[in-house]
Amino acid sequence: MKASNILKLILVLLCINVSTEWPTHTVCKESNLEIYYKSCDPQQDFAFSIDRCPDIPSHTFNIRAAMILRHSIKRLYAKIKLIINGKTVLSYSESLCEPDDPKIIFCGKEKGEHIYHEGPVTLGIKEIPQGEYTISAVLTNEDGLTVACADFNVKNYLDY
Repeated sequence: MKASNILKLILVLLCINVSTEWPTHTVCKESNLEIYYKSCDPQQDFAFSIDRCPDIPSHTFNIRAAMILRHSIKRLYAKIKLIINGKTVLSYSESLCEPDDPKIIFCGKEKGEHIYHEGPVTLGIKEIPQGEYTISAVLTNEDGLTVACADFNVKNYLDY
């Protein structure tokens, strides 16, 4: 009897790991602007939301983001790419956590801790480029391990 229960448990655990793709989440969907995201880390999804979609291009808007850390953060690096028609047209990288210069509040957090950020963000741009494109964002720690990873799909039909 115990062997059959162990076999069932193993099968359940194997079936759970079969799916490596997270669902696509809607950040906002207005008449002319749609933003979606999907975690590209096969082991972890996260929560992200924006208060008011129309405020994104030219105003300060509030975001909320939450996740449980799978890896500690002593140093944190961001790599962001703008992808149009499958081709990277812009790459940007920045160090977000350095021992002497933490730029974000969750620098120094340990594996297993819950991260929650709520607050204002200003992009500093007058308009979101028209068209359909992907913004890929990857956060890695000092060991090169993925802390968070997402692909944001933007569809802007507004002609400024």
